[in-house]
Amino acid sequence: MRRISVILFSTLAIALILFAGWNNLRERRLGGNSFPHLALAHEEPVRTVLPPQPPDQMRDIRGQQAPAFQLVSLDGKKVSLADYKGKAVLVNFWATWCAPCKLEMPWLVDLRSKYAAQGFEILGISEDDPGSKDVEPYTKRIGVNYPVLMADEKIADKYHTDVLPTSFFIGRDGKVVEQIAGFPDSKDEVDTAIRQALNTRAK
Repeated sequence: MRRISVILFSTLAIALILFAGWNNLRERRLGGNSFPHLALAHEEPVRTVLPPQPPDQMRDIRGQQAPAFQLVSLDGKKVSLADYKGKAVLVNFWATWCAPCKLEMPWLVDLRSKYAAQGFEILGISEDDPGSKDVEPYTKRIGVNYPVLMADEKIADKYHTDVLPTSFFIGRDGKVVEQIAGFPDSKDEVDTAIRQALNTRAK
């Protein structure tokens, strides 16, 4: 019985060796790779589509005078950046179809309440289509406590916004002190940038 077991074991071992040798030869002839996790030199690399990164999508205008603009608010009034001369202003580009914008806006509502008495204001600039009926109901639903303006064709080019949300923090002297493209890392990041804008001196 023991002899039969040894014979069977030997036969099985030989069969496995022969199979491994045949499979290795087959892989070489086909130009294959016995280690599937290693890419061959001639293989097309895997392409991963990544979301836009802020440094590549937005020109750095920190230290420069914030581009002037005049836009129409939801209640039909003309509002210009010059109306807020001497104040620290956060210009925030957003849209109702932008999910990260909807996460960020409650932070802005809270921060506006926190710093308004110190001379801080937010101007929300909606990138929704002109005549959109979604903007006003949404801002009322979440209790937006700052002016919301409708973007025109020129404003995005002036501020070089390619991603939403995008925020520009303007000091009391009218210069951009900080800018954030995309969803902020945290509410504290926005808070810090606001305080930085508030700590500037008006001309």
